[in-house]
Amino acid sequence: MKFIQLTAAALTLAAASVAQVFSSYTDEDGVVLWQNTFDPKVGAGNAQVGIALPPADAADLKNEYIGRIVAPIPEGGTWFGITHTAGMTGSLLLITWPNEGKVMTSFRHASGYVEPALYTGDATLTVINSFVNESHYGLTYRCENCWSWDQDGETGSSVPATTSGASQLLGWAQATISPTNPEATDAAIVQHAQANIMAAAVASARNTDYSSWISLGSPETPTTSAPVGSGTAAPAPPFGGNSTANATATASATTTAPAAPSCTSDLTITNRTWDYIVVGSGAGGIPVADRLSESGASVLLIEKGPPSTARWGGSLKPEWLEGQELTRFDVPGLDNQIWVDSAGIACTDVSVMAGCVLGGGTAVNAGLWWKPNPSDFDFNFPDGWKSRDMQGAIDRTFQRIPFTDVPSQDGKIYQGEGYDVVAGALAASGWKNVTAGNAPAQKNLTFSRPNHMFSKGERGGPLATYLVTASQRQNFKMITGTSVTRVIRQGSRITGVEVDAFLEGGLCGQIKARAVVLSAGAFGTPKVLFRSGIGPQAQLETVLSAEGDKMILEEDWIKLPVGENLDDHTSTDLVITHPNITTYDFYGAYSDPIQADVDSYLNDRSGILAQSAPNLIAMFWEEITGTDGITRQLHYSARVESSHDIDSPNAVSITQYLGRGSTKRGVATITKALNMVVSEVPYPSEGENLAAIKTSIQHVLAALAKNPSIKVAYPSPNTTLDDWLSTYPLTTSSRSANHWMGTAKMGSDSGLTGGSSVVGLDTKVYGTDNLFVVDASLFPGMVTTNPSALIVAVAEQASKKILSVGLPNGTPGGDTVFEIGTYQQCGGKDWSGAVSCKEGWKCQAWNEYYFQCIPQ
Repeated sequence: MKFIQLTAAALTLAAASVAQVFSSYTDEDGVVLWQNTFDPKVGAGNAQVGIALPPADAADLKNEYIGRIVAPIPEGGTWFGITHTAGMTGSLLLITWPNEGKVMTSFRHASGYVEPALYTGDATLTVINSFVNESHYGLTYRCENCWSWDQDGETGSSVPATTSGASQLLGWAQATISPTNPEATDAAIVQHAQANIMAAAVASARNTDYSSWISLGSPETPTTSAPVGSGTAAPAPPFGGNSTANATATASATTTAPAAPSCTSDLTITNRTWDYIVVGSGAGGIPVADRLSESGASVLLIEKGPPSTARWGGSLKPEWLEGQELTRFDVPGLDNQIWVDSAGIACTDVSVMAGCVLGGGTAVNAGLWWKPNPSDFDFNFPDGWKSRDMQGAIDRTFQRIPFTDVPSQDGKIYQGEGYDVVAGALAASGWKNVTAGNAPAQKNLTFSRPNHMFSKGERGGPLATYLVTASQRQNFKMITGTSVTRVIRQGSRITGVEVDAFLEGGLCGQIKARAVVLSAGAFGTPKVLFRSGIGPQAQLETVLSAEGDKMILEEDWIKLPVGENLDDHTSTDLVITHPNITTYDFYGAYSDPIQADVDSYLNDRSGILAQSAPNLIAMFWEEITGTDGITRQLHYSARVESSHDIDSPNAVSITQYLGRGSTKRGVATITKALNMVVSEVPYPSEGENLAAIKTSIQHVLAALAKNPSIKVAYPSPNTTLDDWLSTYPLTTSSRSANHWMGTAKMGSDSGLTGGSSVVGLDTKVYGTDNLFVVDASLFPGMVTTNPSALIVAVAEQASKKILSVGLPNGTPGGDTVFEIGTYQQCGGKDWSGAVSCKEGWKCQAWNEYYFQCIPQ
């Protein structure tokens, strides 16, 4: 099978409340469905998605439903798919398309941001009827084992609730291009053009006649006329014409996996022992690699993905950048492109969006650059990492990368009317205007223009500063296109890393090191730890089942709570409109830009393309103290664009982020396919966390009401906040800010002795001699703002901690020696030193506080 990379948008559904027209619909076979009729904005005419559910007491049928899909057929062909949750990744997908008068179907599953693979579980589709005509195609089907799924150990479930008032979330997506080999059930599909989610009332979809309908289906007897139906549904598209046979999703198919990238050899890298290997080139990896190499130590920085900005050999760019020393990553106004074109950039082994590219998140994000709120360190971090301890690191960070709130080099703000509208309403309600970078502690009832890391009209950040100074040293080397699969260790001692070519020309084999720093992000770092035999028992057993004897022996497993404590900002959206505001087509600027804007940017690094997409206009903050005594931080980001099915050129989307103080945590785990997934989301549904979300939204809506020309389009004025929040999906596609952290928590309570921490205060992984973590993984809790600048500051501080630990045998360049003296301590509560005894000796636990090396 030919694999075509899907974009991020192809696998991400907006957190939306579709303009839904759900009503009862009876098809020609008498099946009564609870059906949504909507305009998918693809082709001509409406689409329809309906479901029928068995009675709540029919336990033997709870994992199935009868569904109906009707989709318009655009000129270039199409496919239409549904997902059995509100998100595309990690869910069972049903893809349909017309082919020569037949309706083809295929079950798929996507673990990450790649084309969904054929589903290997036991879902079964039986056709009840189908049709294809000139304008539409349709399918009514029975779907068994479809509300729960298992794809190579990656499980999920969305069985409809039996409680009254429950809703069932479904997502849909439709393309304007046919699958590439439409006659086969394993047809390769390309990016969809539209997608959204819907919520069906479960009680309305249940029917006591369900059992009589399930016998209607037969793959061998398709419908021969178009369905007309009865009931109160909105008028259906003009069906008609004859249907012919269909293909079922259970048809067997063979696929050809893409060829593995070829490896290159570089003896200058593999024939030596590096003092430090840094894994990952994001906000943590680049600064720590720079600072470690500054000490004189030899440092190898390994990046899984390709180069990004032009300085480092990146090449992805639109036509209007041809001949320029710029790529799409350099231009601030193109930073949103990843959401519609992530091929070769997004990590393919993570169920949420993550950048596998040089620079990591700092290469693809909106470039927001916030001086840390002191409360973030004082509330979340342990001693030695409080705001007073971090001030020097913060100062060094902002000396290297100052913030700007006027990115355009002519000193102007372009299309700033949105700021005037939103900030004006806040000011009228008593909120205070500040420059956030000059007042980092003022994060309650304040607002500011966005602060960015942009420099000279380009992206800037760590790629333009820390990596530049590191690359000028002879003791520093960087490689890209190379994945670190695991660290090589003997007990507690790490001796190097195992690498594989992720892209053509990457390195394969083993590279020796005296110490290793993991900076691969909140999902990449746990994955390396899991595959290195470090983590919870269940995760290590999953890796063992997938890798067999490649896995380190179980007797050497280090049991730590890796993947737990997963955190993210909880996002909740508002949409307003105002006649003075006009949206700008940043997506269109990639392939069909306004020439005057191109000229301004290329000639002077000025104009709207020097600003971050999608025209971020204002940031504002509030703190809410709950009855539990915890102060929760709310951070708001306002941008000029439509969302949530609000189609208006005058729209502003405002996202609330619940951050510091939230007590909800999730879990990241690894599957048998060695993909990282969010197995438990960190988004709250009750208690003081939810109360803070609601209370702050009430305050913001009251402030916006000061301007009578501001109209709140979402949530609908016909719903209460309580009802709206109770049905707001708690899924990564709906609530994620993509500010993931916490999966290798830093703290003094070692996970080896029942604590919650993975790394100690020196950032060294408990139970190891020379393995460190420096990225968002070690953050104990969520922060106020977008975290990039805080991660860099933590890397500044961590580099000093790592250097103070020192290398085995003292100075850089020496032989690697890891030996605990005879009868010396080798473990115990809060012990962060070496745990390996020399040959002939063993580490004896006398009590929970003291382990000692004694003769075997």
